[in-house]
Amino acid sequence: MTQLRHMLLAAVLALGVAGYSGACLAQATGSPDAPAAVAAQPVEAVPAPAVSAAPAVAAGHLPRDLSPWSMFQAADVLVKAVMLSLAFASLVTWTVWFAKSLELTLARRRLAGALAAIADERSLADAQAQLPSERGVLAACVAAAAHELRLSSDVTDKDGIKERVASRLQRIEVAAGRRINRGTGVLATIGSTAPFVGLFGTVWGIMNSFIGISKAQTTNLAVVAPGIAEALLATAIGLVAAIPAVIIYNHFSRQIAGYKALVADASAEVQRLVSRDLDRGLAPHHLSLAAE
Repeated sequence: MTQLRHMLLAAVLALGVAGYSGACLAQATGSPDAPAAVAAQPVEAVPAPAVSAAPAVAAGHLPRDLSPWSMFQAADVLVKAVMLSLAFASLVTWTVWFAKSLELTLARRRLAGALAAIADERSLADAQAQLPSERGVLAACVAAAAHELRLSSDVTDKDGIKERVASRLQRIEVAAGRRINRGTGVLATIGSTAPFVGLFGTVWGIMNSFIGISKAQTTNLAVVAPGIAEALLATAIGLVAAIPAVIIYNHFSRQIAGYKALVADASAEVQRLVSRDLDRGLAPHHLSLAAE
């Protein structure tokens, strides 16, 4: 009995050890299935970052060519008219500069040569003999003095003759100054009005740019900049026309002042010749005959 009891107890222990070992083996073999199950689940696709459409939009509004000629072609009709008028004014400025420079140079050279020719003459008749074919201001002064002496051939008042000669010479001076000033007034007009004409074109162009901004409903610089640049081009052309006109006008003012001083010297030289002849005691009719 005792031996049988020991045998049953050993069998029960063996069964218990066998059951425990089976459970542990089942857990050991089943535990890797959980990660596998997790790994087997489908991975959701990560959405790719959306490509910004801003470059495409910006590419649709890239600035056009902003060269001066392109901006002129794209400008408003009124702004084009302003630019063309300013370009014409600039052309007039340089034409006047060329023509007036040539005229002043020749006039000063002719008058200076005539003054040098009669510088050593002692009488009006001798001076007139030195200018037989001269048609300048000095020849006109000598001819006017001789004409007045001819008209005063029956007058003995020397002071009266001198006054009348001086009056004729003064009118010749005024006429010479008026003639040499001809054409310079347009330079003053261009210099004073061209910037404002260009500013008018700029204001008009900027107004059109703002209207375009309101219609496009955008403040993108690529949309705004071309219109403003076209408008500012009008002011730039106005300054290009005005600045040379002012400089050239001031230059001619100095040159003309020098020429008028030379004409005054010619008038004074003729008056000295008349006065010298009168002081010699020659009668006016003798002077007129000698001048002829």
